[in-house]
Amino acid sequence: MKEDRINVLEEAARRSYRYLAGLEERPVFPTPGALEGLASFDEPLPEAPHSPLETLALLDEAGSPATVASAGGRYYGFVIGGSLPAAQAANWLAGAWDQNAGQAVMSPLAANLEAVALRWLLEVLRLPAEAGGGFVSGATRANFSGLAAARHAVLKQTGWDVEAQGLFGAPPITVVVGEEVHVSLLKALSLLGLGRERVLRVPVDGQGRMRPEAPPRISGPAIVCIQAGNVNSGAFDPAGEICSIAHEAGAWVHVDGAFGLWAAAAPARAHLVAGVNQADSWATDAHKWLNVPYDCGLVFCRQAEDLRAALTHNGAAYLVDGGQREPMEYTPEMSRRARGAEVWAALRSLGRSGLAELVERCCRHAARFAGGLTAAGYEVLNQVALNQVLVSFGDANRTRRVIDAIQKDGTCWCGGTVWQERTAMRISVSSWATTDADVERSLEAILRIADNP
Repeated sequence: MKEDRINVLEEAARRSYRYLAGLEERPVFPTPGALEGLASFDEPLPEAPHSPLETLALLDEAGSPATVASAGGRYYGFVIGGSLPAAQAANWLAGAWDQNAGQAVMSPLAANLEAVALRWLLEVLRLPAEAGGGFVSGATRANFSGLAAARHAVLKQTGWDVEAQGLFGAPPITVVVGEEVHVSLLKALSLLGLGRERVLRVPVDGQGRMRPEAPPRISGPAIVCIQAGNVNSGAFDPAGEICSIAHEAGAWVHVDGAFGLWAAAAPARAHLVAGVNQADSWATDAHKWLNVPYDCGLVFCRQAEDLRAALTHNGAAYLVDGGQREPMEYTPEMSRRARGAEVWAALRSLGRSGLAELVERCCRHAARFAGGLTAAGYEVLNQVALNQVLVSFGDANRTRRVIDAIQKDGTCWCGGTVWQERTAMRISVSSWATTDADVERSLEAILRIADNP
C-alpha cells in the first residue's frame, strides 16, 4: 500500500511537470473539443474500487486540457495570479503533510509558519506591528472576518455583546461604503446580518475613488469601508482623509485591499497606500499578487483581541489552549489547511526586493498595454497607476465583440466589464510568470483582433 502511494505521487508529479511545461503552447482558454472531453467524468458512481493510477490518468487526460491556463503568463482575467515555484512546491509538500492548522497541538509546524509569515506580512504591507491576523480562503472571508471584528468592537462600545446576544435588539450599526464597493464586501456584510442594502453609499470620482468631502453624517456604532485598489480602475480611496473623518466620529475603518494592498510592498507604488495603515482592519489575498496557489486570503486587525473575540470558539473540553497563538482563534474555520506554508515559502523565496520587483513588473506590464492600446487609437478609460487597464474599442457592441474574439483566439484571456456606464475590456496583470514577450505577443493579438473584430 505504501509503495502504491509513492507510485501515484510520482506519477502525479510527472503529469504536473508535463502540464506546466506545455503552458506556453496551449490556448489560454480550453478549446471546444477539450470542453467536450469533460463528459468523461459524467459516469455513475463506481461500485468497485478503481486503481489510483487509472483515476489519476483520467483526471489528467480529460481534465488538464479543459483547464484555463491561468498558471501561465498570458492570463489577465479577474486579478488572478499564478503560483510561484517555491509556493507551488510548498503546496505539494504541505499536501503530503496533510496538517490541520487549527491549533498548535495539531500542527506545531503550521502554527509556527503562520506566526513567522504574519510578522513578515505586516512588515511588507506596512501595517502596524502589533496587529493580529488570520489565514483564510480569500478576500470574501477576509472581509467577513475583519468586519466581524468591527461589528464586535463598535457594539462593545455600547455595552452590547454581539457574539453572545446576537443582533436581535442590538443598537443599529451604520455601514458606509463607496459607490463602487466590491461585491465581496457586500456579501460579507450580508453574512454578518448587516445587510447589502442598508449601507450608505458615498459618491466617487471619475476613477472610482470615494470622495472624502461627501461622507454621510455618522453617529452611534459605525463602520466605514474603503478600497485599496478599485477592482476596475485600480484606484485607491483617500485613506488618510477618510480615516481621520471616521475616527473623529468614533467609527471603525475597514480596508478592502484584495490586490491593491500589495502596492505597499513596492517602494515606487507605496504612495498609493498612504494613510491605509491608519485603518482598523484590512483584507487582502495572497493568491493574487503574492502568487501563492489557491486558496489563500489574509485578514489583519489593529487590535488582535478584537479579531479573536469576534471569531473565537466557545470552550470545548477537548480543545486545549496551548498558551500561545492558536491559529483557529483568528479565523471563522476551526479545521483548515496549512496555508501559512505557502505564504512563508513565497515571502522567503522572493525576499523584500523580489516581492517589490514582482509588483513593479506587473505595473510596468500594465503600463505597456495601456501605451500600446492608446497609440493604436483605442481609449484607455482609467489612469493606469497599478496593474489594471480598462480599454474601450468603440461602442458597447463593438467592445463586446472584440472581447469575445480575443477570448476565442486563445493567445491571451481578458475579461469584460461595465464601469461608470462604459463597456470595457479589463486587463489585470497579476502573475509572476508574465514576461515582456508575453505582453508583446498578447498586445499584438489584441490589436490584430480589435482592428478586424
